[in-house]
Amino acid sequence: GWTVGKKVLATALGMGATGGAGLYVALDESVKADLTLHPPKLPWSHKGPIDSFDHASIRRGYQVYKQVCAACHSLKYIPYRHFVDVFMTEDEAKEEAAEIMVRDGPNDIGEMFDRPGKLTDYLPMPFPNSAAAAYANNGAVPPDLSLMVLARHGGEDYLYHLLNGYCDPPEGVELGEGQHFNPYFPGGAIGMAPPLYTDIIEYEDGTPATQSQLAKDVITFLSWTAMPEHDERKKFGMKAMLVLIPFTALCYYKKRQYWSLLKSGKYVYNPKKY
Repeated sequence: GWTVGKKVLATALGMGATGGAGLYVALDESVKADLTLHPPKLPWSHKGPIDSFDHASIRRGYQVYKQVCAACHSLKYIPYRHFVDVFMTEDEAKEEAAEIMVRDGPNDIGEMFDRPGKLTDYLPMPFPNSAAAAYANNGAVPPDLSLMVLARHGGEDYLYHLLNGYCDPPEGVELGEGQHFNPYFPGGAIGMAPPLYTDIIEYEDGTPATQSQLAKDVITFLSWTAMPEHDERKKFGMKAMLVLIPFTALCYYKKRQYWSLLKSGKYVYNPKKY
């Protein structure tokens, strides 16, 4: 058997080798070129503690989604009833829902049928299944956008710079067939072609449809789809603060009143003399 000295020496050598290998890997990773840019912060109008969504921007963003993004991306968690009193009237939302045909049934004779959409229906999927989506998009399934703002690090900032960040690849970077270079996308190679261009659509309210405006509006819309309770949550928070601040002040006053006698009192012990 080994002596105690040999065991200690072998243990020390093993720990040193492990630590050296870990240091080598860390240094090797630290010197690798990182082609992914971190998105700068942008002053979104709804980011303040008491700021609400720009509802006109949400309406324009839905128009961008409907005419550009909906060809590939879904919003499977959003029903038409959520549009009411946010950026559409009830009649407008009903008219919007009626533009789609929904498979329903069975009817009285046991057959499926197609009917116009209703407020309770969800936005339609662009593809019947993921296999069809992958086949139509060079093997990549376009992600659902319902919660995309919350699902990506950087949120709105990342998506905005992603939509506006397409450029030519740097020297030495090779892209596969159907891929495009975007420095804000992890790895740089993205399968989605640049989706937005200036004047690709015409806004109903006459707002100039520049590329940056299109990106800003559609991301505001996607922020709303990810957080439809955003405005109501802030309203409730403001009401709660109006109640809690006076209540806290009252509790502090009563605490001082109750403990002042105990904290300011002086107790003296006079032992009995015998």
